[in-house]
Amino acid sequence: MKNLYKKNAKLVLSNGIVFPGFSFGAKGNALGEIVFNTGMTGYQEVITDPSYYGQILTFTYPEIGNTGINLEDSESSIAVKGIIVRNYSSNESNWRSHKNFNQWLIEKNIVGIYGIDTRALVKILRSNGSMNGVLTSEDKNLESCLKLINDTPNMKGLNLSKVVSTKKQYFWQDPTKTDFDIRARFSGKPNRFKIVAIDFGIKKSILNRLVSHGCEILVLPSQSSLQDVLSNKPDGIFFSNGPGDPSSVNEGIDLAKSLIEYGEIPMFGICLGHQIFGLALGGSTYKLPFGHRGLNHPCGKDNQIEITSQNHGFAIDPNSLSKELVKITHYNLNDNTVAGLEVINKPVFSVQYHPEAGPGPHDSDYLFKKFVSLMLERC
Repeated sequence: MKNLYKKNAKLVLSNGIVFPGFSFGAKGNALGEIVFNTGMTGYQEVITDPSYYGQILTFTYPEIGNTGINLEDSESSIAVKGIIVRNYSSNESNWRSHKNFNQWLIEKNIVGIYGIDTRALVKILRSNGSMNGVLTSEDKNLESCLKLINDTPNMKGLNLSKVVSTKKQYFWQDPTKTDFDIRARFSGKPNRFKIVAIDFGIKKSILNRLVSHGCEILVLPSQSSLQDVLSNKPDGIFFSNGPGDPSSVNEGIDLAKSLIEYGEIPMFGICLGHQIFGLALGGSTYKLPFGHRGLNHPCGKDNQIEITSQNHGFAIDPNSLSKELVKITHYNLNDNTVAGLEVINKPVFSVQYHPEAGPGPHDSDYLFKKFVSLMLERC
């Protein structure tokens, strides 16, 4: 008789530590950077956030899958390579549930492991930093696993935004189904402002929030040129979130630099877009030890604090920014990294976090209104 309690999967870290566990989701191997997310809700949104592309995600919340999968909450068709959980629920219970979590993982080719001590794993990542690893349901020895890991490129230096970005432009006019504050709408007149959004790995919720704040959006590929953007005569320009090392996104940095020098069109960047703005302004970025990934990161300045949703592994070096060109507007209050900036005397600003709350708190939704206000001033 088959032993149902025999562990049939394992996670191997690049430092040689092995976590035996149980396989679920797709079978096979998942290779990539091991990271962790501290959020307690929104696993479907998190798994489909393109900013996680190329990574294996650890959930610190102990049980994942109990609300199943619905038709509304996926942020994109992109997904993580693998997931690591303490427990997973094979029985879903939610009025919006459309599909079993495990079946969805199989369809998305996401390899999963459960039954490991995720607290111990996170402590290792916090002490040693995020590292590459392999998650496998195959019978591989340690030596073969370490060889796979050694052949996997590190996140530093990777331009992954060009992989996840749209290959052709498209329009987006769908608003969010939830109004955080009906007063956020622009005078009740939707689709007044024409936005060009540069897609480095954009999330559906971001597009929806922009529409809900009175915008119609033309989404362009990450490698678009200055002429591609300006030929559409936008009222505003948005630089999205995305995966990988921002310093490798040369086409995005060059585009941002040209647009900032042009200086007449309001610009808003988040996450990778924020880092690209910092690089375009002459700054530099560096890799964080284990990044910021969760829904409860406090950010602010001058006694103004907001709780934010974050997902990034790089940050802007504040000492590399010119005080004559850039004002730092927000800091991450956990480690004082740069969480927001604006260009002095130009309608350009950015934040390191995800203000659309997909998933996460709604504290930062005012930033969309700020973007609209900058466009309104120039109408």
